[in-house]
Amino acid sequence: MRVTVAEDAALMRAGLVALLERFGHEVVAAVGDAPALIGAVGRDRPDLVLADVRMPPGHTDDGLRAAVALRAADPGLPVLVLSQYVEPAAAEALLDSGSGNGGSGGDGVGYLLKDRVADVTAFATALERVAAGGTVLDPEVVARLVRRRRDPVGRLSPREHEVLGLMAQGRSNTEIAAELVLSDAAVNKHVRAVFTKLDLPAETAGHRRVLAVLAWLRSGG
Repeated sequence: MRVTVAEDAALMRAGLVALLERFGHEVVAAVGDAPALIGAVGRDRPDLVLADVRMPPGHTDDGLRAAVALRAADPGLPVLVLSQYVEPAAAEALLDSGSGNGGSGGDGVGYLLKDRVADVTAFATALERVAAGGTVLDPEVVARLVRRRRDPVGRLSPREHEVLGLMAQGRSNTEIAAELVLSDAAVNKHVRAVFTKLDLPAETAGHRRVLAVLAWLRSGG
């Protein structure tokens, strides 16, 4: 997989490059600011972008805004952003990115806290999920989003709430079954119930997992 890395801290950037190469990925560019990120992606056409949320020149959410702009131009571009802090608004903006130009919104996106990089196996799995079109949210981000916007899940049972929370983290049905000690059939039943209660029709089957998470985050609040 060809990856563009955007991180302003030189040591962190070098560490990410080394980690990616350790897992057999090719780092086609490693940059330290948002304008350089946009330029590098336009030049190299990577398979995935790994970017910090807070970067120069503004040192606020420049990295996030660059990632959202890249997704607006190419809704199919997989993007995984990293942050030192839980920023729910940033997670929502990223989940919604790409939907304005024919994309479904949310496909191939991830938001992780930088602490998660220490678990290299989980980090590698997150990269692969996002590159394959999945959605990965840090558990702490999910928890904050749930606290901010509880109304959308009012119709869900406690177990359905748990299932949707794990879906938001990018877990497959099999992984959810293992986490909750349920059968695959039981998880499939809960997932179908979530789709029904969030009014997601069958014709959106290819994107209903993402749409379920988006409906959960957008409603109420």
